[in-house]
Amino acid sequence: MPLSPDLLQRTWIDYKVYKNPTARVDLINHYSYLVKITAGRLVTSVPGGLDRDDLVSAGVIGLIKSVDQYDPTRDVKFETYAIALIRGAILEMLRDEDWVPRSIREKLKALDRAQTKLETEFGRPASVRELGDYLSMSDQEVNDLLVRVGRTNVYSLDDVVGGGSQDGDDHIHFVEMIVDEDANPGSEIEGKELRRIMANGVDRLPERERLVIALYYFEGLTFKEIGKVLGVSESRVYQLHTQAMGRLRNFMRDEGAAHVA
Repeated sequence: MPLSPDLLQRTWIDYKVYKNPTARVDLINHYSYLVKITAGRLVTSVPGGLDRDDLVSAGVIGLIKSVDQYDPTRDVKFETYAIALIRGAILEMLRDEDWVPRSIREKLKALDRAQTKLETEFGRPASVRELGDYLSMSDQEVNDLLVRVGRTNVYSLDDVVGGGSQDGDDHIHFVEMIVDEDANPGSEIEGKELRRIMANGVDRLPERERLVIALYYFEGLTFKEIGKVLGVSESRVYQLHTQAMGRLRNFMRDEGAAHVA
């Protein structure tokens, strides 16, 4: 049974201040619904060899981590923090399973390179037809790849911040920079600088790409739901997301190099 707002607040105090293990279990049980919601939104069709329980199990690990690491004194809602870590845990599990065929991975990389090259050449994002001509693919094949990009989450805000690394030990979660109760003053300053650079990068995105980022990462909408908001197809939303991630990745790299210099 969910905790009432007053009891929930007292439970957080019992766990964070008095280290009560029973309060920890109560918090995990109270927020367990976030795991099913996140798993359902993240993967619309479960990869072969996995069932939905596999995704939920991975998500529970993210939920436990979020309960343990969350700092209630910071100006971040727990739900926002937890969903990011649950999503990250599920994605890491899917990456470890390596369920995307190598041939598809190569096509996704080719698509990413084509989008970057054509946008530089045209001074604007390439259309599906232009991408198809460049890659010698039909419009349907390009759209299918764009959908695959969204479903496999080839790279996200977490990957942009972490430099695209997929190694679990080195991977940095974007929201973990916002709430890190173990951070020392030096790393906290570094985190603030990273957040400043990321915020500047998001502000420089075209309006539609900026809206996709806001709706997906901060409002928790699926790509299909975002498509309804924007009045475009689901595959178009995937394309906007991929373009936004490419811009942010390049911006973070350039700003990071300038900061080091």
